[in-house]
Amino acid sequence: MYAFLLSTGVIFLAELGDKSQLMAMTFATRFKAREVLLGITIATAIVHLGSVAIGAAVGTALPTDVIAVVAGVAFLGFGAWTLRGDKLDEEEEAKATRTTTRAVLAVGVAFFLAELGDKTMLATVTLATREGWLGTWIGSTVGMVAADALAIVLGAVLGRHLPEKVIRYGAAAAFAVFGVLLIVQGLV
Repeated sequence: MYAFLLSTGVIFLAELGDKSQLMAMTFATRFKAREVLLGITIATAIVHLGSVAIGAAVGTALPTDVIAVVAGVAFLGFGAWTLRGDKLDEEEEAKATRTTTRAVLAVGVAFFLAELGDKTMLATVTLATREGWLGTWIGSTVGMVAADALAIVLGAVLGRHLPEKVIRYGAAAAFAVFGVLLIVQGLV
């Protein structure tokens, strides 16, 4: 249960202000919210299953104190990455606004490709090195889908004028706190 709760919270924070949220809002302007959420959920479940497999394999090969320090440094990096923010490039914007009868497939493929090597994938790998794979997988999937669902709802309610800077700073600060705590835990 701890792995599920931790992964849900960390990945939810990692997703705040990420380009995937921008994609979710853009897709929601073209497709039904249900189709967008289904595509996101399928893609996320697949990417994060691979992430926990990688993390679980690495976790059994390294001592836990080293993993804690590396995870802490990674989380500090995620915080810096979050501060920098993400923007959709022209190609990603075009993919997100294209009309298709296969909305779920379009959303799923776009999200799958966007998440490969993204900070949420790397955070899931990092969490899986220390926590149970099943709880981490389910929690990271729920956290990402919840954050993207929030983006869809907020996008619909507030239009395209979300206070992105405030969200980005809050998520970056949370990553920094998690990073420092992990480093201290690994060094003690």
